[in-house]
Amino acid sequence: MKPTPFQQLVRSRRSIRRYLPEPVEREKILACLEAARLAPSASNAQAWRFLVIDDPKVKRTFAEKAFSGIYSPTKFAAEAPVLILLLAKLDFVTHRIGRQIQKVPFFLIDIGIAGQHLVLQAEELGLGTCWIGWFHMRKTRTFFKIPRKYKIVSLLAMGYYEKKTVGEKKRKPLEDIAWFNSFQG
Repeated sequence: MKPTPFQQLVRSRRSIRRYLPEPVEREKILACLEAARLAPSASNAQAWRFLVIDDPKVKRTFAEKAFSGIYSPTKFAAEAPVLILLLAKLDFVTHRIGRQIQKVPFFLIDIGIAGQHLVLQAEELGLGTCWIGWFHMRKTRTFFKIPRKYKIVSLLAMGYYEKKTVGEKKRKPLEDIAWFNSFQG
């Protein structure tokens, strides 16, 4: 079967670690945030929050703290024109009950869906992104004075990049990861 336009978009998306110094237009950032805002969430709680860091001075000072010490392997993100901090506002009943009864932190699923909407919108607009989980969260909280009722979940680097032809993504075959009507693992 021929890949759909959406499948082609998903196939072309890669984690980008080298960015061009060109700034990202605010309209494109807003389009990405709008895509994230439209994501579904458990009980429509919409726990996601996004802190966009696109001022070069703020980004540089923040990056010096967030990517220091043991977090230096992700300092490449400091070169991205935009960093987006993904937060979860945890004062929603859905997330507390879900975590206690189901043992599932639904806010992480919700943030993942919203973040993926953002990332795919960025790809469609010609922007590269990279999910980053390895950064100094305590220093991030202190730097931006983020209250405790917000959980810092992840960081996204975003910017223009030099597009290169790359091969097919290395993924397991569909028959190894999906079954119909009975478990076959």
